[in-house]
Amino acid sequence: MIRVGIVGYGNVGRGAEAAVLQSKDMVLTGVFTRRSPESVRPQGDTPVLPVSRLMERGADVDVLLLCGGSATDLPAQTPELAQRYCVVDTFDTHARIPEHFARVDAAAKAGGTAAIISTGWDPGLFSLMRLLGTAILPDGTGDTFWGPGVSQGHSDAVRRIEGVADARQYTIPVQKTVNAVRRGESGFTARQKHTREVYVVLQEGADPQRVARDIITMPNYFDEYDTTVHFISAEEMAVEHSAMPHGGFVIRSGKLGPAHQYDSLMEFKLELSSNPMFTGAVMAAFGRACYGLHARGKTGCFTVFDVPLGLLSPVPADEIRSKLL
Repeated sequence: MIRVGIVGYGNVGRGAEAAVLQSKDMVLTGVFTRRSPESVRPQGDTPVLPVSRLMERGADVDVLLLCGGSATDLPAQTPELAQRYCVVDTFDTHARIPEHFARVDAAAKAGGTAAIISTGWDPGLFSLMRLLGTAILPDGTGDTFWGPGVSQGHSDAVRRIEGVADARQYTIPVQKTVNAVRRGESGFTARQKHTREVYVVLQEGADPQRVARDIITMPNYFDEYDTTVHFISAEEMAVEHSAMPHGGFVIRSGKLGPAHQYDSLMEFKLELSSNPMFTGAVMAAFGRACYGLHARGKTGCFTVFDVPLGLLSPVPADEIRSKLL
């Protein structure tokens, strides 16, 4: 049994917990939180411990699933914990992945551990589909579209803004651009591909104009998109925006043949009624793979591109070949 610890018990943490509890080859040995442990109510009788315990002494885990946010949690937490434990995170600030990788790689090699960063579905599964598309159809074009749905990372980034009590951010593909990409057209800007809708509950006394400006101009999140900010009540947020659906698709079209006469289209699509539950399930699978890499003597940082897909499954290799190949 792979002993798994979960760090952070928000939406993704609960999704990871559900996935671990459904896995026959895993056991959840602890939930680690910055909140008061008494305020956290996990499923079953899993111990809840302060996150500081992880650095005080070695915890009873083989791999940690790090379920914090990419804005401020994971940039510090992943390299720090990778010095002591095998870890998996969902760092999703695409522009900063190379520097995050370098820091985690140095920490994991120093500690003799294995780490897999930027799992989930994008980055993660969609990253794999982009790689397959460009490898198989090198003479082609393609793009990735997200939504319509709630972005956990963007919502978390908005909640970090001073004066924001709660927030949900919806990413919406521009259908005209989607149709053009399927026809093989390319060169679209971020603003042409998606719009963003943000629903915000303000803290008492907060300046809505300043909060809206901070959202719309936020680098790596909103500054390159047409973004609309709506201010609503906490009651409306609870009633209208409590669900967390999401999804999206990766498209690649190209030409094959000696005269480039054969049209080909590859498309991978996700429709998720619960973004965090699906993200947690992906994390659990890569937690299994991280354990497998380390058991084979691998240390350092890895991404989804470096993981043999067979390590994601609890099924033996001979059974995978006979049933899935």
